[in-house]
Amino acid sequence: MSTFRRNNVQGGFSLIELVIVIVILGILAATALPRFLDVTDEAKIASMEGVAGGFATGVSLVRAQWESEARPQDAVGNVVIYDTVQIYLTTGDTANGIAAGYPLATSANVGLPIDATRCLEVWEAIFQNPSPASTDIGGVQDNGYYVATAADPNGIQACAYYQVNSLVKSGGGYTAPSGTDVGNNFTYQPQTGQVLTNVN
Repeated sequence: MSTFRRNNVQGGFSLIELVIVIVILGILAATALPRFLDVTDEAKIASMEGVAGGFATGVSLVRAQWESEARPQDAVGNVVIYDTVQIYLTTGDTANGIAAGYPLATSANVGLPIDATRCLEVWEAIFQNPSPASTDIGGVQDNGYYVATAADPNGIQACAYYQVNSLVKSGGGYTAPSGTDVGNNFTYQPQTGQVLTNVN
């Protein structure tokens, strides 16, 4: 009768094998991390471009409804009821390059140039369930939009909608941008109905 003896020898990784594995993981992390950062930035840009596209579509729908209703006016100027909201529209002035029928405000039609309050009114009228937006840089949320006015490349006053999470943070809040060359944003020019995106 023979007896078998088992050796209680435990196998494991040597120190050299562990170092090699750690080095390989470090190399993978170093190459993958920039890709993940790029994906985050690309997602922010795609989100902003999607909102800008929806806004441009809304502007076109408002104008199309105004045209289909035979260009209604009230005592003040061009107006349309869009999704139960009364929206005042631009009045055409070919000498100054202003096309008729683009959203301008919901509170009162006081003409151009447009201010940040009326830009916010247009934002809320165009979208049925808009992202949070504010004209107060201290009151904006990380996932919202900061609304201001900015001059376009031709010096024409336009609405500027800044993606808040792309702006510079200082202290506990965000710094108000000085132009459209800061943060991801899009502009709306009520004179022509044009919506332009700016990725920074």
